[in-house]
Amino acid sequence: MEGFAAVFILSLLIGALIILVALAVSKQKDKQHEQVQQDQPAASESLVKSGPSKKQLKQQQRPKKDKPQQHTFSHQLLASSLKSHNGNITCLDFSSNGKYLASCADDRTVRIWSTKDFLDRDHKCLRANVEFDHATLVRFSPDSRAFITWLANGETIRIFKMTKKDDGTFIFKAAPEDFPQKHKGIVINIAIAETGKFIMTASVDTTILIWDLKGEVLASINTNQMTNSYTAVSPCGRFVASCGFTPDVKVWEVCFTKCGEFKEVTRAFDLKGHKAGVYHFDFSNDSRRMVSVSKDGTWKLWDTDVEYKKQQDPYLLRTVPCQVSEGSRVALSPDGRAVAVSNGRDIYMYSANTGELEQEFHNVHSEDITDLRFDINNRFLVSTGDRAIRVFHNVTGYRAAIEDMEAMLKKSTNNGVKQRLQQQITDAQKALDSVLNTQKS
Repeated sequence: MEGFAAVFILSLLIGALIILVALAVSKQKDKQHEQVQQDQPAASESLVKSGPSKKQLKQQQRPKKDKPQQHTFSHQLLASSLKSHNGNITCLDFSSNGKYLASCADDRTVRIWSTKDFLDRDHKCLRANVEFDHATLVRFSPDSRAFITWLANGETIRIFKMTKKDDGTFIFKAAPEDFPQKHKGIVINIAIAETGKFIMTASVDTTILIWDLKGEVLASINTNQMTNSYTAVSPCGRFVASCGFTPDVKVWEVCFTKCGEFKEVTRAFDLKGHKAGVYHFDFSNDSRRMVSVSKDGTWKLWDTDVEYKKQQDPYLLRTVPCQVSEGSRVALSPDGRAVAVSNGRDIYMYSANTGELEQEFHNVHSEDITDLRFDINNRFLVSTGDRAIRVFHNVTGYRAAIEDMEAMLKKSTNNGVKQRLQQQITDAQKALDSVLNTQKS
């Protein structure tokens, strides 16, 4: 019995010793685990200081590989795509001398493009930086030596002067002071009258302001359209027009004295005939034609060369069904022969002479089109809706011009006029054939 008791006690002691050793080992592991957790931030700091590992570099590069590529578009009538902006382009404008195209984007720059380079493979541009802000609208001055911008955050106008250097490039210098803040609603358009006598700004809340070039408000117009969707100054510099929730386009004349002093703003005429609100409108270069596009699914062409002071209304020349959506835009070529309508990301080209749909361009941009306009020489149509500017040949305009001159040739009885018209037809046909043959090749 004594031997058995001794063995039992010894077993208990050995068991207790094993338990103590196990507890000690477990405690040591816990301490090591805590130390590892404490050391991890330090290790991360060490990695930062010594530079990322190959694995980390691969992880950093993956988002760049996954970044969506710029939207691609091709068409036989696409003359070129202008790509230099790093942000979405919101506005385009051609200079009155036809030499330049201005574009602004949310990348805090305004780009100035040379129109003579449109058909080249490389398209260089000059950059004007918009300090501490970005421009949503841009418009050239009548002399093409300056441009104005609407600042997104500053909510005001900033003027940039363009000084030409010996090498043909420009230096851009912002005016010392921006215009005072006057609008309460979101500004939808700005413009400088071709006469150089006033600047127009318009907001969505039915307000249009007429400014002098120094930033003083000359007049305020309430359009009474519930909301404004678009406003513009006519190319002749005499009229300001507006459209919006109501099914018409309202036009005012901005009057000055013979000495050049501001006199008043008076109602000139209205374009009446749409059955729903008007999204957008445009003028021909001589201001004698206007085109409007409406929520009612039509575009209308108007003869506005009327004696409005004698209460004569504009003549409706044509109504054409078209596809439209919120934000649709319409452009009338300067010679009044071609009409372009945007619907979302698509563009439709019509002959203004016949109303026939002649061209369709689908998915031109990755987002809805924000601006659409013809150059002053009737050669190109430009559009934007993302980071690119698409430049199309105005084949519709060429064909309409040839049709007009052939009709005039048949009616003419003067030999001199006939010869001149025949030469013009020949030149226009050569230009059209050149465009079409170039695209085929």
